[in-house]
Amino acid sequence: MLRHAQLDHWSVMGTDIRTLAAAAAIMATLVHPVGAQQQASPIAVSRLKDVTTLQGATTVPLIGYGLVVGLNKTGDRRQTIFSAQTLANMLERFGVAVPPGGIKIENVAAVMVTAEIGPYAQTGTRLDIMASSIGDARSLQGGTLLPTPLRGPDGAIVALGQGPLSIGGFGVGGGGNAIAVNHLTVGRVPGGGLIQAVRQTAMAPADEFRLALREPDFISAGRIAKAINMELGADRAHVSDAGTVIVSVPTEYRATVPDLLARLEPLPIAVDTMARVVINERTGTVVLGGDVRLGPVAVAHGNLSLRISTQYNVSQPTEFSLGQTTVTPDRQVGAEQETRQLVALEEGTTLADVVRALNTLGVTPRDIIAIMQALKVAGALRADLVIL
Repeated sequence: MLRHAQLDHWSVMGTDIRTLAAAAAIMATLVHPVGAQQQASPIAVSRLKDVTTLQGATTVPLIGYGLVVGLNKTGDRRQTIFSAQTLANMLERFGVAVPPGGIKIENVAAVMVTAEIGPYAQTGTRLDIMASSIGDARSLQGGTLLPTPLRGPDGAIVALGQGPLSIGGFGVGGGGNAIAVNHLTVGRVPGGGLIQAVRQTAMAPADEFRLALREPDFISAGRIAKAINMELGADRAHVSDAGTVIVSVPTEYRATVPDLLARLEPLPIAVDTMARVVINERTGTVVLGGDVRLGPVAVAHGNLSLRISTQYNVSQPTEFSLGQTTVTPDRQVGAEQETRQLVALEEGTTLADVVRALNTLGVTPRDIIAIMQALKVAGALRADLVIL
């Protein structure tokens, strides 16, 4: 009777208990597919063209020397001789003869201009350029780069750069007090370079070509080879090393390799990314990857604030006296040490936990840079630290 009662308890509409167990297993498989728990985080899917480049087609660095004008008395001073000579030579071309020693160039700064040109860029293509001060200019804010020839490694002029600079910050000051945000002596000109020379980049017929991974990784290379083999057929692609995938060109594409590349470039690739923290100290930017982990560590960060202010007092003598009006500066210096609490981070702490802990400390991006560098030195940061 007891056994019969137990069977009745597990019976529904005359269905056997083994049938219900099988149905439950099927439902569990539908709700939680096999291997779903092994995937800890979503995989980033990108196109093949976004994660690889054609081996042999490289970028070419360009460099040039130029002048930035239109500065608000923050340019090179008299001790920077070459900027005065450059300005005098340029004015002479316009029919203005001025000796270099007779020019006061507070609104002009000498800069080195750098850029990179892609392997398939042709005449008329625009590219971003960067201008860096090589004199004693205090700031390039508000400046405009004059037309500057950019030369390749062989010394030939490849492009021409010009345009207004963007420095991503500002600097103000007066009366002995000043404040600066970000780096003021390096600026970019988006789209300021214009390619002048024609480049020969035609692809010759080939039996195979090599794809170079932008981020070398054996897992990503294997996935790329698998995706190409599914598109072209088995044994068309194989992994040479972590950064190279060799592709055999089918017979119908050997005379038109660009057509084959155009067919392969849209293929979706599930790339595997490394845990990485990128720091740009010039702009105070910190970017943390999603796979960043921390070992067990405790973090405490204090902040020392210094305040320096200057107030000018005017001393006025009485009437009919022999005294003179004088201005005396009254300087005040103060220091304040903020107290911060100690935050403990456990083993395997994720990015969300790191951000939450740093917000608890009330840190700024500059503080985060110092904390990340200290965590790397302590061996608690499970990620590559890249400093720009």
